[in-house]
Amino acid sequence: MRTATISRSTAETAIDVTVNLDGTGVYDVSTGVGFFDHMLEQLSRHSLIDLTVRTKGDLHIDEHHTVEDTGIAIGQAFAQALGDKRGITRYGDALSPMDETLTRVALDISGRPWLVWRGGFSQPRLGGMDTEMFEHFFHSFAQAAGITLHVETLYGTNNHHIAEAAFKGVARALRTAIEIDPRKADAIPSTKGIL
Repeated sequence: MRTATISRSTAETAIDVTVNLDGTGVYDVSTGVGFFDHMLEQLSRHSLIDLTVRTKGDLHIDEHHTVEDTGIAIGQAFAQALGDKRGITRYGDALSPMDETLTRVALDISGRPWLVWRGGFSQPRLGGMDTEMFEHFFHSFAQAAGITLHVETLYGTNNHHIAEAAFKGVARALRTAIEIDPRKADAIPSTKGIL
């Protein structure tokens, strides 16, 4: 089983994360930010990655450190669980519709972290969370996991749908990318021989 547990403590947050890449999408998430919990649950359920997150952050300031550091910890656990990435499909993409919203996601588990975010919100907060933090979460996750990640809202008007379509799209793309390719289960998916 491709699993990992990360404990990360700073002066701003204390986080414990466990992932199982070969799971069924079972989650147990508590960050103190309700809407963020809801999004992480979507990420788990639709990627089939089992995810446990316990975050205690300095929410008396705002949710910035909580969201950022949770993204880092999940990314670190993801990278650790992947190991040398032997046999993975590596690439994943998804079109994620949610009512009037359509989001396109493409990613490469390349070892070269990068985020391209093309999305916007018409309100500064959503469910008690700053909407700018969605991009920041994906940036933190991509950097720590070593993923090239492109997330683009093609269109949409409902802010909840825009956020949720992004998380579900990333989940579906991850699900594809981490699958073991039965034709190359013993190989690193790169001409370099390393990712």
